[in-house]
This record gives sequence, C-alpha cells and structure tokens, in this order.
Amino acid sequence: MRVALTGGLVADGTGAELRPGTVLVEGERISAVLPPGDPVSDAEVIDATGNIVAPGFVDLHSHADFSLGSSPAAASQLTQGVTTLVAGNCGWSPFPITDLETLRAGTAFLDPRHDWSWHDLAGFATTLEPAVNLALQVGHCTLRIAAMGSAQRPPSPSELRTMQDLLRAAADQGAVGFSTGLIYAPGTYASPEEVAALVGTAAECGLLYSTHIRNEGAGLLSALDEAIAAARAGGARLEISHLKAVGKANYGLVAAALELLDRVDDVDLGWDAYPYTATSTTLTTRLPTWALADETLPAPARGSARRPALLARLADPAERARIADALRADVLLSPDTVVIASLPPGRYADCRGLSLAEIARRDGVDAAEIVLRILESHHAAVSVVNHAMSEDDVTTVLEHPRTAVASDGWIMDATGPGHPHPRNFGTFPRVLGHYARDRGVLTLPEAIRRMTSLPASRLGWSDRGVIQPGAMADLVVLDAAQVADKSTYDDPWQLSVGVRHVLLAGQPAFTNSTPTGRRAGRVVAS
Repeated sequence: MRVALTGGLVADGTGAELRPGTVLVEGERISAVLPPGDPVSDAEVIDATGNIVAPGFVDLHSHADFSLGSSPAAASQLTQGVTTLVAGNCGWSPFPITDLETLRAGTAFLDPRHDWSWHDLAGFATTLEPAVNLALQVGHCTLRIAAMGSAQRPPSPSELRTMQDLLRAAADQGAVGFSTGLIYAPGTYASPEEVAALVGTAAECGLLYSTHIRNEGAGLLSALDEAIAAARAGGARLEISHLKAVGKANYGLVAAALELLDRVDDVDLGWDAYPYTATSTTLTTRLPTWALADETLPAPARGSARRPALLARLADPAERARIADALRADVLLSPDTVVIASLPPGRYADCRGLSLAEIARRDGVDAAEIVLRILESHHAAVSVVNHAMSEDDVTTVLEHPRTAVASDGWIMDATGPGHPHPRNFGTFPRVLGHYARDRGVLTLPEAIRRMTSLPASRLGWSDRGVIQPGAMADLVVLDAAQVADKSTYDDPWQLSVGVRHVLLAGQPAFTNSTPTGRRAGRVVAS
C-alpha cells in the first residue's frame, strides 16, 4: 500500500522546527519525505493541509497489558494519537504465571478481563489482536508471586534463581524491560539487594529497568538513590516512572530530584511524567505493607485469590484493629483527597467519584474504618484517584528536556463503568494543547519529541518515534489549534479531540477522526 500525506507541516519527532513536506509511505515504512509540491503518483492521498504530521506517540508507561486484550479497539488511545503502548510497569505483568490465584488477587485493582489461558509472554502475545502496538515488560511483583507467592521475607537462593530464570525466559520471548513497583506488595517486601540482583539479570538480557520507586513523598531522594545504585551495579538502563512528589509537605521536592538525576553521569537514565496533579492506584497502598502478606498469617487463615490475606486479617478482630490503628497513625491518609475510581459490585458501588471523607461522613465513621469497610466489601479490588501533587511541580518536571510524556493509564474503551483518572483519555492532547499551545511550557516540536523519539530512544528503537526514510509508518495527523483533552476528574469518560488521522504500519487505524476498525497493532520486541 502506498500512501502520501500531503499539505501538512512535518514534525519529525526530533524537536526540529516544523517544515512543509509530503510524507510518503510504502507498505509498512516511510519511504521518503518530499518537498512540498513534488508530484506523487499511484498513492492514496491523505490531505493534511492545515495540520501537523508527526510520528505516532509512544506511551512509555502504560498498564494496557491488563486491558488491551479485552478492549482491542483502543479508542481512548487512537483519539490521542498513541500508536505504541509500553506495558508491564510498576512491577505487574500478566505473565509468567505459576500461581494464578495470587496473581489475580494482586492485580484485581486493574480490573483485568482476561481468560488467563497462558503461562508466559509468548502465550499471552498470541491472544492479542490490537489496534495499537504493545511492547511488554515483565514485572517484579509477578516474578515474586511466581517464585514465592506473597511472602514477606527475602527469597531463598533457589527462589531468586527462579525469578532470574523467568526473567531471562521473558527476555528471550521478546520482553523490552523489567519493572519494579516498590510500593506494592509483594514487591515492597524486596530488599535493595534482591532488586539489584534482578536488575543485573535484566541488564544481561539488554532490558530497560523501569521503576515505580519505593517512596514518592518525603523519601523521594533516597528512593531515587536506591534506583540509581541498582542500575549502576548491574549496568542497566534506568527509567524512573512517573516522576513526582506526593503530599503537600513535599511540594517543591521535584526540583531537588531533577538536580540529583542531572548529576548522574555514569548511568543511562531517563524518566517520564503525566500532566496531572492526581495519582491513581489501588486503595491497598494506603495500608501498612504487612497487612497484605500471606506467609505471616497462621496457616489456617492464609488467603487465596478468593480470600486474599488482607480479607483474612480484616475478619480477625485483633488484626483488623491493628490495621485500623496503623491507618489512624498515618498522617498521609488524606481522606479528603482520595476518591474512589472503580470497584467491583458490593456495598459501596454507588460511591464511585466520592472521597473517603464523604463516604465516612455518610456512614458516621472515621476514615480508617471506611477504608477497611470498602476493601472488605469489594474483595480488596478498589482503585482510587489521589489529589496529592502540586501544579508547579508538574510544570517543573514537564519543563525538563529529559522528561518523556507517559500516561500510567490502562482504560482502552471510550465508555464504561467507574470514575477513572482523566490521564487514560487525555494525557498526550493535554500536553500538546494545555501545556504547549495554551501555556507555552513547551514548544510544539519539543512536546512532540517528548512523546515520540525520546520514549522510543529509551527502548533503543531507532525506527519508531521519528519521520525519516526507513522508519515504521506509525503516523498521526493532528490539528494543533484544536487538539485538546476533554476528560475531567468530575466527568472522565470523554475522548480527546483534534487528532484527524492515525496510521499503524502504513495502515489507516483512524481516519477523519473515526476509527477504521483495522487491527494493525503488533507486539513489539526490543
């Protein structure tokens, strides 16, 4: 198939100035970038007059491996211009599987709609037929569950070898990275030594090391030091996931974090961020980590996917009181800022979009008790939005030239239940519209670089994220004057506007702001 995108201004993904030209596509790849007016014959023409032609956007931090299989049309992504999603972040991936019940319990907050019919990356990949590309990382939490369940202890030498062997197997099957989520059980139980050993294995396999660091609040700088030390020891490329400072007392700390990162000259490192002042994660992250550990319970009370360890503890009056006391002592609980995003059917199903404080007032209890009631009523599978960041900090991080734009999202559909974070629907148009066009925080070519060649380079891809002969023809045509996010915290289920066309491997996936239904996406390996 031969396609010519004519009449537009080309943003080549490098940050260079926009220039008029025709992008010519032959089959899956770009064959030429022609001067305006050069004749093109025997090609399907896409008229990009008045628009920008750019590389398709690469989302370096997504959890789409838990949603793309059941929502392959990826409407929320095509309307943003996203053509490649990098998943397996924050320590969680849907493979390898040796203990399915524990893995399903740990990832329930992501609401995966899988049939779980595979055991490894290769098996998972065969189940996909998506409209966008997917690159897969293997998660530390998942590896730990496969080797030792949800135990809160160091791995034995054989258990560590099992994790390393499973990591190598995933790399052989096409994984592009290894990730940790050091605030999530069981990943949080790992010592720096355990993490460093696995990062070393990842480096041996040529994988990127992506990390949701151990602390994004007062301990931000020391957590960054830990990540850098692990990458340095193993010789790994390092990606700091969603760089931010959480909690009002820590506003402004991102400036020191950026200074720390800029001083590092012996580690290949980068970082990414999303353009919002709220996070989104599982409600169980508000709990003390021991509350989720299975092995510390007496054997008769230990959990399973049908009855996670947390629920076993909540059914025990003494353990429940102990968890509640820990919550009451946590000054960072912030019930006014934590909003219910999604949960399965149960007692609090009508509370999506309400804060913990609002729900607690309704029930006439304190915030600690309402957290426990919500978790026990919904099988501990509750996701939240937490309004915990400073707009000045978000801007500071986005201004830095080494910050890649990424969503940390996983919602692929245009409509659905729950009250999800707007980042699922608007991350990339928000940077292009609000931060570049409207506020001038970035120029348009620079904003496009942050979501194309920069994230692609972190994975060693030289033929994605750029418009040049030989590159993959993953392309987006957008109206720079109209591109905008529409999703809000109060009304999240709104798709972005301003993207006109999207090509994947030269095939039209989105034409005249309408999905074509083509499934040209593929699993992209290193």
